[in-house]
Amino acid sequence: MLLGRDVERRAIRRLLADARVGRSGVLALVGEAGIGKSALLDDAELLAEGMQILRARGIESEAAVPFAGLLELVRPALRALERVPAPQAAALEGALALRPSSATDRFAVGAATLSLLAAYAEEDPVLALVDDAHWLDPPSAEALLFAIRRLLADRVAVVLAVREGHASLLDGADLPTLEVGGLDRAVARELLGREAGAPVAGDVADRMYDATAGNPLALLEVASEVTRLTGTGLTGPVPVSRRITEAFLHRTAPLPERTRRALTLASASDGGELTVLARAARSIGLELADLIPGEAAGLVRLRDGVAEFRHPLARAAIYNAAAPEERRQAHSALAGALPDRDADRRAWHLVSAAVGPDEPACSALQQAAERARRRGAHATASAAFERAARITPDDSYCDQLLYEAADAAWLAGAVDRAARLIDEVRARMPGGVLAARVERLRGELLVRCGPVMEGHSALVAGAEMAAAAGEPELGALMLADAAGACFYAGAAATMADTTAKALKLLPAEPGERAEFVCKMAHGLALVLIGNGEQGADTIRGAFTLVEASPALREDRSLLSWTALGALWLREADGRAVIDRAITEGRRQAAVSVLAHLLQLAARHDATADRWTAATAGYHEAIALARDTGYGTDLAASLAGLAWLEARQGKEPECRAHAGEAVALAAHLGVGTHRIWVLAALADLELALGHLDAALEHLQSQQAALHSLGIDDVDLSPAPELVEIFIRLGDRGAATTIAAGYSAQANAKGLPWPRARAARCAGLLGSDHELDSRFGEALELHDRTPDVFERARTQLTYGARLRRARRRVRAREELRAALDTFERLGATPWIEQAAAELAATGETARRRDVSTLDQLTPQELQVALLLSKGQTTRAAAAQLFLSPKTVEYHLRHVYQKLGIGSRAELTESLDNMPRTSHDDRQ
Repeated sequence: MLLGRDVERRAIRRLLADARVGRSGVLALVGEAGIGKSALLDDAELLAEGMQILRARGIESEAAVPFAGLLELVRPALRALERVPAPQAAALEGALALRPSSATDRFAVGAATLSLLAAYAEEDPVLALVDDAHWLDPPSAEALLFAIRRLLADRVAVVLAVREGHASLLDGADLPTLEVGGLDRAVARELLGREAGAPVAGDVADRMYDATAGNPLALLEVASEVTRLTGTGLTGPVPVSRRITEAFLHRTAPLPERTRRALTLASASDGGELTVLARAARSIGLELADLIPGEAAGLVRLRDGVAEFRHPLARAAIYNAAAPEERRQAHSALAGALPDRDADRRAWHLVSAAVGPDEPACSALQQAAERARRRGAHATASAAFERAARITPDDSYCDQLLYEAADAAWLAGAVDRAARLIDEVRARMPGGVLAARVERLRGELLVRCGPVMEGHSALVAGAEMAAAAGEPELGALMLADAAGACFYAGAAATMADTTAKALKLLPAEPGERAEFVCKMAHGLALVLIGNGEQGADTIRGAFTLVEASPALREDRSLLSWTALGALWLREADGRAVIDRAITEGRRQAAVSVLAHLLQLAARHDATADRWTAATAGYHEAIALARDTGYGTDLAASLAGLAWLEARQGKEPECRAHAGEAVALAAHLGVGTHRIWVLAALADLELALGHLDAALEHLQSQQAALHSLGIDDVDLSPAPELVEIFIRLGDRGAATTIAAGYSAQANAKGLPWPRARAARCAGLLGSDHELDSRFGEALELHDRTPDVFERARTQLTYGARLRRARRRVRAREELRAALDTFERLGATPWIEQAAAELAATGETARRRDVSTLDQLTPQELQVALLLSKGQTTRAAAAQLFLSPKTVEYHLRHVYQKLGIGSRAELTESLDNMPRTSHDDRQ
């Protein structure tokens, strides 16, 4: 019977009640060792009547066994695996060693864990209990965290127990936590009396309470000494962990030597299986029966085929008290006793038994690391590779193992660890191809985490090493990656030079992957420096390689390249290319690349008429970028969202996202995203009618482009500058800027910049030139998907027509502009168009207030997928949510939009006006 703990039990009951009715919840119990967290988990299991129980416990010695904790937790739920999306199921089965595994995205197992928990909960409510979660192996902790942060509307409750002061999956996760403190005095006295079999004197109970701060385990450990306590029998305060450890060691003192050795053997075991312990004991002259006195002393329990210590502190106390040679002997015996299927555990025991360099132990651990990597357990693989490096007698092999450890750490998202290992192996000055690969890894890390141009330098240096080592194709790929760093930094000329070198370095008959990447990178660079026509042709050439190769289309690492090329071409089939890349990324559960893909898709949507989709895409990209820790993707998504919000007139949101993006850009050394932010802020001020502020941002944007050597006309703020200078009365400056922009636009030859150039000409032209100038602009706009720019031109055209006293004709253009702005939700531009229309003598028609803006980003994303005909389960798999959570969001969408069917949903998203405005004269 659990004494006290009313607050904790109420919280757990509330969590269970919510889960039974379909409201998922998580509660983390945090407290010191022995405080009663395990007892609360036991009590939660008793309270969970009618629920399915999943339970696991982190074990310190199993932290190097990949997915050990996850397998223990979900084993009873595996029967529901057939209801998990196939790619996710394959990733989970491979991770749990239930089928041959292949390298997967590190978040795919987390997505599968979420789907499995949701599918299992369809049968009956689920309570998942994880004790000592701070000792979960890192891959299990990462998968579990990914899943539980996305539970919302499933019948799943999760209770975690974590020891305070220990690193765990709670760090930075913002999960609900409850601090578990000591018992109060009255309850502590009751516990002591129950343990002692008689009431404990008040002064003795008080001294025990003061010495233990009400820690239940500490109280129980000293309770046996109550009868001999005197006025000085206890001193305090003493750290609870030390108090408990000393109590456990005190119990070992009278035990036989053979029992103490057997307990050391058991404490070295990471599984505690009695069959393994029996074989290991015999190999060092002991018997399993030697543990029985330890069981009688209350240190260990022998049941269900396992030797289980009373508390992890008992195990730690016994292990640490043993002599080093005795511990090594125990590990050696356990390595010899483990069956062949436990090769990973055997490897770690061999390493723990080693003294100095040990080739057999190194080889065993290196193989364990390879197996962990294939299962997606990159953190475990990194630890194994590094440990193997420490015990190899081969100095050059040590370099290779340290590199593998760094690479695995990078794939695990452990940036600081990866950087440390990279620095160590670089200091050892490896040669040949390995040196190039180390620089490539260092460059990738810097490009993602900043400063990006340091990443460029590393990749260029690595490419030179690869070429010198006879690997020109590897060098060319590294130069293409270096060009990506230039794009982030906005170093246009350097990007073009780097990609030209990459093409030259390619062998005469390159592999299709290297040829595609190098051509695509060079095409993007040419566009950036202003050579748009040649750049577009080069990008199209790269696309022919993709279209001819299913392998390239499915290559996870190339999805971003194809989407980026489609975005830069701005051609009619671009959206289809981007959608295909995103679909493939979702199919593979490639969370690590999806943030980049989604922000590219959102950018494409924002430059067309899909602002609702763009908003949802940017928010999903931001969430995934935060999950993965990829700062460049986060900065790009924040900057893009700020730009869209500027056009929507969402001033507070725009300024907040712009501010975060600028700070990130400065930290990462990212120039391109700073330019996007300046464009966003200029758009916001222009839309609000703040001409001076808009001018300041536009001039800063122009100066930044010039300093970076970016000459892409698509990024030029010239049309906005022309408009502002005309409104400020400076036609001379406007004329000069328009002339330069027109030359650039005609040189690129694509319709989007030429349409903007024609608009500038219309603004500056005489009244009799209006129809020809603006007519040309509108014809060019019709060849692009950017309806916002078309509406801007129509607004400008209508305003010029009104001033030329052609009111009837002006109304046609102004009505069309107003309709587009309303459909997009461009609130400040609606106001401007309505005012111009009113000035012609026509009252703007009243629009109903839209509720689309009331939808959350998650609701928007769900609505968009389901409106395309996706099933609930398919949408859930794509969004890394459970089907119940998708249904939950859909219900809210229906309520907010006042609809009741998928058909109505599609119609609402396609046709609903976004913003209302008052009638104006």
